[in-house]
Amino acid sequence: MSAVLLIDFGSTYTKLTAVDIENAKILGTAASYTTVESDINEGLSQGLLILKDKIGDIRYEKTLACSSAAGGLRMIASGLVPELTSEAAKMATLGAGAKIIKLFSFELTEDDIEEISKSNPDIFLLVGGTDGGNTECIVHNAKMLATLAPEFPIIIAGNRNASRECERILEGHETYVCPNVMPKFGTINISETQDKIREIFLRRIIKAKGLSKASSILTDILMPTPSAVLQAINLLADGCDGDEGLGELIAIDVGGATTDIYSVANGKPSHSGTVYKGLPEPYSKRTVEGDIGMRYSINGIVDAAGLDRICELSGLSEKRARELIDYLSTHTDAIPNGDEELEHLDYALASMAIETAVTRHAGSMEESYTVCGLTYVQTGKDLRDVKQIIVTGGSLIHTSRTGEIVSHALFDVTNPMSLRPKTAEIRVDRKYILAAMGLLSAHYPKIALKIMKEELEKDGFEK
Repeated sequence: MSAVLLIDFGSTYTKLTAVDIENAKILGTAASYTTVESDINEGLSQGLLILKDKIGDIRYEKTLACSSAAGGLRMIASGLVPELTSEAAKMATLGAGAKIIKLFSFELTEDDIEEISKSNPDIFLLVGGTDGGNTECIVHNAKMLATLAPEFPIIIAGNRNASRECERILEGHETYVCPNVMPKFGTINISETQDKIREIFLRRIIKAKGLSKASSILTDILMPTPSAVLQAINLLADGCDGDEGLGELIAIDVGGATTDIYSVANGKPSHSGTVYKGLPEPYSKRTVEGDIGMRYSINGIVDAAGLDRICELSGLSEKRARELIDYLSTHTDAIPNGDEELEHLDYALASMAIETAVTRHAGSMEESYTVCGLTYVQTGKDLRDVKQIIVTGGSLIHTSRTGEIVSHALFDVTNPMSLRPKTAEIRVDRKYILAAMGLLSAHYPKIALKIMKEELEKDGFEK
């Protein structure tokens, strides 16, 4: 038997998936606590023992890994105009396993530089200006960054006419020059910048957090976990080598601290009378809602949805709901475990986490009156025709109400201008295989696609 071991070093759990390559099936899965603070090998060794007890002692042809341990790269970006180059920078980071902790527009000030220094980012993305356009802003910002100690790498991905000058200004710092993320107005070019962010992630974060200690059993550490998931859903949507995918889809991962939304869809205006406003959205898009999570970010859900809506969905009084919310915010490992009140509250929280995160991810429509009459203006992706939703995360897997919860991702007459799916089939990743299949797809895409089609369970809920 030819077998491959796939490892996802998460911030909380290290998840292992063993795959039989010859028969294209999952042999077994296991999970153990990630031990970043001590030696990451401890959690890995525990997971390997659990897996061995399930499937026996297997010799693996390859062992591949991805990681989100330590939460990914903390990134700061600066650009010229917030609606343009800065937004393009944001797109680049979200697709590459980084999270933006601060976004600056226009020329950096001394106060900005002080804030950057205190923030201690893992990486800085310096952008600004279209090719042949404004050079003053990005050159000024390079000079300001040059006053800082060289403690983090800087990616220069702005106006190509100023890139090398910025590189010279930043001599002594770790710098990388990439093509402009917005070479001309309305055109996004982020792939090489994303590749560089991933490369830095693998070198600076994974090894710094102890993954190099596990290298003796690893064939390769391929990518950040979000990149692996994005790769998996791209494969699932588009198919490969003559094997059909599922078509355009959305994937939702509701976690304890964040909610990640992925979409693989064209998203362009579907009606001739619609005008598009803003930067074009990428076909494959990921957004991270850092204020929306089931435990660490529980109050973000309440703030976004309103306590009255949480009470309406859970059936709890405001007093009782607030008591339980306060409890969960300090007991982040708490699970309902048969407690009906907590089950009802988690249902409400997960429903509103999904509604909030998908609404933010999807585009929107607004009416505009012109001399020609009523016109519709679209911003962001039109996801109304997406027919597949893939879900993962404990609050969506360990419940009998998955479909009801996920239905809050769909079109709602109370918010008709939100371009969310009208109707969709729901599939559940009960074995947490998405990241593993993204890893597997790097070497065996047809096998990864076949496994996902078989393992992602149809929920059966219809709305």
